[in-house]
Amino acid sequence: MNFASDNVRSAHPDVFRAMERANDGAARPYGGDDITAEAIEAIRDLFEAPEAVVRFVSTGTAANALVCAQLSPSFGRIYCHADAHIETSECAAPEFFSHGAKLVTLPGLDGKLDPEILHVALQQGAAGGLNEGRSAMVSITNATEWGTVYDIPEVQELARETHAAGLPLHMDGARFSNAAAHLGAAPADLTWRAGVDALCFGGTKNGAMAAEAVVFFDPALAEGFDYRRKQAGHVFSKNRFLAAQMLALAGDGLWRRLATDANAKAQVLAAAVVAGGGRLLVPAQSNAVFAEISAATHERAMAADAEYYPWPDKTAAGIDPISIRLVCAWDTPDAEVEALAAILRGQG
Repeated sequence: MNFASDNVRSAHPDVFRAMERANDGAARPYGGDDITAEAIEAIRDLFEAPEAVVRFVSTGTAANALVCAQLSPSFGRIYCHADAHIETSECAAPEFFSHGAKLVTLPGLDGKLDPEILHVALQQGAAGGLNEGRSAMVSITNATEWGTVYDIPEVQELARETHAAGLPLHMDGARFSNAAAHLGAAPADLTWRAGVDALCFGGTKNGAMAAEAVVFFDPALAEGFDYRRKQAGHVFSKNRFLAAQMLALAGDGLWRRLATDANAKAQVLAAAVVAGGGRLLVPAQSNAVFAEISAATHERAMAADAEYYPWPDKTAAGIDPISIRLVCAWDTPDAEVEALAAILRGQG
């Protein structure tokens, strides 16, 4: 039973079939092929953004780091939540690719930026002068690193604060599909219509093998990005294989179906935690459950070969109750979900 991450699960068969079709014959390299063009149009259609600039990379780290470098100069200040993925899990890639931009981390409940705290931070940044650097951008993660979801009004409020300071708003959407599925929202309503200027649209955590889409809703923000992507080693000679993955996900709504399935599995586990006397640390709104369970329950889960992360300190030694993270994917077996749910309910 593996609930460590959605990264541990499979790529969807439709993704492999799309890559197999892309493997037929010769095609123009470096994104000049027909499949890449089709995938770009599919993502533009998905987001109702016909002028958007769409580019593909193979990892979420590359997507986030290159967007941060694109939107922030080396002396820039990038505002994000203290638990944002770009802060905790990118090995300083945003700072590296931007040649020194500073991540300014801010507190906020349930993994979300607080608009009032952001407002104060942006005012302080504007008054900081030469010594502190120049405010450059704001980055939010949806779904967040705590599995919670910014709804449309919340994104709009953060966008208003960001734009009032003259800055662009970036959304790390490694699990954007799960957020949109939870809300039942149109992708456009949760992004550019709400004020998001650039999005990293994740595929790898939602059925792709290794593919992410970078989407600039304002083409002016993408000026020079192709050179930056090439310099970083993310212009693939056989780009059609990246594009084919995203085309398979975006073209007929597969992205939402897979995310909906993953979210539903997480809801089963969340309900089991509560039924067994445990406690949810935050609302379960996507495909992840953050919970507090007894040491005895944890030991039963370990005895049943369940895999998941203690959270947030990733050590469970001597702690009772234990805080954990459970993550489901589109293909997490229902039998494994129910087996762990039974343990969490105290029945296993």
